[in-house]
Amino acid sequence: QGQLVESGGGLVQAGGSLRLSCAVSRSIFSINAMGWYRQAPGKQRELVAVITSAGSTNYVDSVKGRFTISRDNAKNTVYLQMNSLKPEDTAVYYCAALTTARTYWGQGTQVTVSS
Repeated sequence: QGQLVESGGGLVQAGGSLRLSCAVSRSIFSINAMGWYRQAPGKQRELVAVITSAGSTNYVDSVKGRFTISRDNAKNTVYLQMNSLKPEDTAVYYCAALTTARTYWGQGTQVTVSS
């Protein structure tokens, strides 16, 4: 079992919704922020959404108003609610824990949006 485990990806039609989950191991300490990244074929990995330890959030312009990042501290889980999905959202989505020492990565989950 990895330290970050994503789930919730899949195939959805354009306009649909998905919720990604990232279970965070309690062995990771001093997390400054949690982020969701994505990487489409032939493209660089990009930061999609981030939530800081203080609860502040930020999003890449292309998902603002459609995606929401949140966390459940009791469950040590971070979520990415994705609504109004578009074919250009198709990518492998990665969860990341940003600590002072290093960044931890999940294994990724595929999201495919059909037109």
